[in-house]
Amino acid sequence: MTPELFVKAVILGLVEGATEFIPVSSTGHLIVVSEWLGQVDERAKTFDIFIQLGAILAIVWLYRVRLYRAAAAARHDPASQRFFLNLAIAFVPA
Repeated sequence: MTPELFVKAVILGLVEGATEFIPVSSTGHLIVVSEWLGQVDERAKTFDIFIQLGAILAIVWLYRVRLYRAAAAARHDPASQRFFLNLAIAFVPA
């Protein structure tokens, strides 16, 4: 990895980290900043996917105990069932 590519990766990581958890489009921000940095090829798109996967995995890790408890209770608890239904709906592409 070249130093220039490393700096671009850090910038994109900071953009993702700053925009993922506020009500703006982190994907849109990544696209705009990628364009500004000249990162528009297929490898850049793959990088964007993986950087967003990192943010998702961080949230799953943070809430792993709650998610495990909800999954264990989902067989009998209507609130847990509703939670997982809402979670599935949230992942449906717009």
